[in-house]
Amino acid sequence: MILQYLTQEFEHEVSSTRKLLQAIPEKDLGYKPSDSSWTMGELAQHIATIYYWYVGTLTQDVYDMAADQLERGDTNDIKATLALFESNVEKARTALKALTEEKLQANWTMKLGEQVVLGPMPRGIVARGFLFNHIYHHRGEMIVYLRATGNKVPGMYGPTYEESRRT
Repeated sequence: MILQYLTQEFEHEVSSTRKLLQAIPEKDLGYKPSDSSWTMGELAQHIATIYYWYVGTLTQDVYDMAADQLERGDTNDIKATLALFESNVEKARTALKALTEEKLQANWTMKLGEQVVLGPMPRGIVARGFLFNHIYHHRGEMIVYLRATGNKVPGMYGPTYEESRRT
C-alpha cells in the first residue's frame, strides 16, 4: 500500500520538477545568491542527479556512492541538465517498479568508500528523506533563485503567488 502511494507521488512530483527545470533560463545558470551557494546551473544539475540515486537506494542494500559514476555534463547547459533529468527519471521509475513492500522495510546503508554516510535504516525511510524530501528541499531553493533573477515560477501545486494576483 505504501509503495503504491510512493509511486503515485513520484509520478506527480516528476511532473512538477520537470516544470521547474524547464523554467530555468540559460542566461541565469551562473547566478548564485552567495559565495557559499551553488550556481543555478549546479543546483539544477543536482536536482536532476538525485533521481539517479533512486537506483542505488532502491536496488542495493549498501549503496557506495564512491563506486558509482554518473556523467553529468555541463552545468551551464540547461538542455543537457534536462536530458540528464529525463534519463535519470526513467532509471528511477524502473527501480521503483522493481521495489516491493518487503524491500521497503529492509535496512539500507549509504557509504562513501569505507565511510558509512547514512544508515543502516529502513529503505522506506530513506526513500522519503534522502530521495523525495531532498528533491523538494532543492526545488524550494530553485524557486528562490528564479524569483531573485526576475524569472517566472511555474505553478506546481496550483497557481503561484504571481499568477493568483492577476486580475
